[in-house]
Amino acid sequence: MKKTLLSLALLAVSASAVQAEEVKFVTNAAYPPFEYVDDNNEMQGFDIELAKTLCAQAELECSFHNQAFDSLIPSLKFRRYHAAIAAMDVTPERAEQVDFSDIYYENSAVFVAPAGKYESLDSLLKQTVGVQNGTSHQKYIQDKLEAEGLQSRPYQSVQDALLDMTNGRLDGVFADTAVVGEWLAKQSGYTVVGDPITDADYFGTGFGIAVTKGNQALLEQLNKALAEIKADGRYDSLYQKYFPH
Repeated sequence: MKKTLLSLALLAVSASAVQAEEVKFVTNAAYPPFEYVDDNNEMQGFDIELAKTLCAQAELECSFHNQAFDSLIPSLKFRRYHAAIAAMDVTPERAEQVDFSDIYYENSAVFVAPAGKYESLDSLLKQTVGVQNGTSHQKYIQDKLEAEGLQSRPYQSVQDALLDMTNGRLDGVFADTAVVGEWLAKQSGYTVVGDPITDADYFGTGFGIAVTKGNQALLEQLNKALAEIKADGRYDSLYQKYFPH
């Protein structure tokens, strides 16, 4: 009887330890308004606040870590982290490597260039545009536009690419619509070229939270929490905070 009670106690402690395990989120905090590092060296942004809200709703203990974007999925595959939230488009190629939550943000992408220089996307062909390395934007150009003469130059962050464009070292930049909009609101002399691109194989599906392949328990917790904060209005309030227009 004593052995049985001891075994039950050990099982309870073990179950509690599993439940209390810290969920490690990884991101690339150089992509405002989705994720960025503030003046106090704290990670902020729509994705970060959303993930914290989901963790609170699901009663998960979560921590957040910063890495280069092109290392996020490999880090999940090697199980260094449990989840990645980083304005990550859900694509068939990525879905073979990680599992994705339900969509939390509908996405599109645009080209930005000096105002008055290019009238359409066709006029950007034969030029060089900056993209963040490892992103859907880079792959879209490689798959769809390189054969027509458009060249992409990879950067560790979109902010680096935008800086190079303002210094005259790039003809344009290709990035998510919300990120470009945030930048244009603070920068004169530049404009969107062409229409937003919503190709479902690259951007149109939307953003999801990536989790380690096979971690169904965490996936279900995140999806349940996402549905609950959408139902009670907290998601809408957070969305309006970062995307008021």
